[in-house]
Amino acid sequence: MSANNRKVYIVAGPTAVGKTDVAIKLAQRLGTAIISADSRQCYREMSIGTAKPSPEELAAVKHYFVGESSVTESISAAGYEARALGYLDEIFLHADSAVVCGGTGLYIKALCEGLDEMPATDDAVLAATEAAYKEHGMEWLQQAVQAEDPAFYAVGEISNPARLLRVLSFIRSTGKSILDYRSGAIKQRPFTIIKIGLDLPRELLYSKINSRVDAMMTLGLLDEVKQLLPYKEYKNLQTVGYSELFAYLAGACTLDEAVEKIKQHTRNYAKRQLTWFRKDKDINWLRADATDVVEQILSLG
Repeated sequence: MSANNRKVYIVAGPTAVGKTDVAIKLAQRLGTAIISADSRQCYREMSIGTAKPSPEELAAVKHYFVGESSVTESISAAGYEARALGYLDEIFLHADSAVVCGGTGLYIKALCEGLDEMPATDDAVLAATEAAYKEHGMEWLQQAVQAEDPAFYAVGEISNPARLLRVLSFIRSTGKSILDYRSGAIKQRPFTIIKIGLDLPRELLYSKINSRVDAMMTLGLLDEVKQLLPYKEYKNLQTVGYSELFAYLAGACTLDEAVEKIKQHTRNYAKRQLTWFRKDKDINWLRADATDVVEQILSLG
């Protein structure tokens, strides 16, 4: 089949909006597979707290990237770009379209536009910076980035510890800001990209988030977190749904307080996701709960 006929449907949007359900229905209509673009669902030890697709959903449509790695591994946006392009090569052997589903904006950007080539970060510097962060905490990390890379601090995402560790380790390794290597050049891909953003009215989305957190607790999220206690220092686990329950297990708050914090932090995360995706003018926004949402998506192609 001609590369010109190949299409990649990106199904993006905030957490809990209903991306997985729509992506599965779309993939079934297209007779193709799904590539996850979720930076936490890729870890096999994290299932309940990441709202990983259920066994039934995974059986309905082949999913790539879900549960393929361990929490001890670190997957960069560049690493995701390489993996996702490899998955697409495999999918295009059998189908002329593919579906990418997830809410990690940087992963989606890497797949659609590519990333700039840049020097590697010194492993020893990264290890030392991570150790300092574990000792001194988030406020120290933010202050260090502000002092050493004020250009990034002024425009970058300063609430993401993994991103800040990368930025700080990079400038300490190279002497230059990571921004110096962002050319803004977009790589040409051998397929057509169709971007869909799913959204809901804010109160409905927030209600779905709160209900999902309650459902996660019923499904056994606390037990999942207990099993991950030996790995709690890994930055992959310093994420919403896990860090709050680690705090509860350490005696820093009650279980009810931890659950309320998960709901609050998840709502905050959804807001940041929407802010990121709304900057992309190529995204076609649709109501996630529209009965004909799949038909609307197919009409875009």
